Amino acid sequence: MQFEHVLITGGAGYVGSSLVPRLLAAGHRVTVYDIMYFGSEHLPKDNPRLRVVEADIRDTATFRDACVGVDAVIHLACISNDPSFELDEGLSTSINYECFEPMVVAAKEAGARRFIYASTSSVYGVSDAPDVTEDHPLVPLTLYNKFKGMCEPLLFRHQSDGFTCVTIRPSTVCGYAPRLRLDLSVNILTNHAVNNRKITVFGGDQMRPNIHIEDMVDLYVLLLELPAEKIAGETFNAGYRNMTIADIAEVVRRVVMEEFPELGEIEIVRTPSDDKRSYHVNSDKIRRALGFEPHRSVEDAVRDLCAAFKAGKIPDSMTDDRYVNVRRLKATGQG
Repeated sequence: MQFEHVLITGGAGYVGSSLVPRLLAAGHRVTVYDIMYFGSEHLPKDNPRLRVVEADIRDTATFRDACVGVDAVIHLACISNDPSFELDEGLSTSINYECFEPMVVAAKEAGARRFIYASTSSVYGVSDAPDVTEDHPLVPLTLYNKFKGMCEPLLFRHQSDGFTCVTIRPSTVCGYAPRLRLDLSVNILTNHAVNNRKITVFGGDQMRPNIHIEDMVDLYVLLLELPAEKIAGETFNAGYRNMTIADIAEVVRRVVMEEFPELGEIEIVRTPSDDKRSYHVNSDKIRRALGFEPHRSVEDAVRDLCAAFKAGKIPDSMTDDRYVNVRRLKATGQG
């Protein structure tokens, strides 16, 4: 194992809550570095190989100390999605952009040998290109997208023989995780189908690439295993399938009606939207260069969520602010 000790910023978040148990099961030591806006009760704290550091990534000195003895950093922490970012642009700018390069430097100085950065495919904004590859111009529509993209070249300034830097631009993640988000397209539509028997589609023609959360976790695990020369200084799109919001809604409707026949007919209502983000992301490079190919579909994500609803794992899904980032941040006084 070339990276025994892995530090994950935002490790108590949506993707982190699935990634942490997977890395522990694979034999890694894991440090979760997280401010805990969304709590930490879902982390496997009884595992002796897990260390939890409740701290702010803007506190560079504390972050540097946490990185001592760490072999690799996976940087997931951010104020995630546009509504949350806009709550307090100063807070969001400081977390998503201003502290980023100091963190990279601190990790390198502390002895980490690999830094994996989770950017986003939404850096592409709106594009009518038939295939948006990694070389496509970044045309961010929001500050969230803009700062995600602006961090990428800052990371690569510190790429060196002993410090491998790689950027991933994930599609919209979907599916069940211990720290669940219900403010992402597939997850939102599934929640409403199960609990309201109605799906409201805002717009519908926008193209959105998606990736199942377990495929996303597979990718981070792979990025810890690959030799440096495969990924050093590289940027990769990571998506499974491009679908319109309307097509996603149809999949959700069909699967939920199969899983919950007692609900009867589920209605789809379309309404206008000013959310113009639309892009058809091409993930050929990561398949060609790294051999990475997602195996789980949007339908799989919906079925996983349905199973979690049946098992009682998603209580108060329509009202609890833990599932919706912008509401949680307001509740914790961050906006």
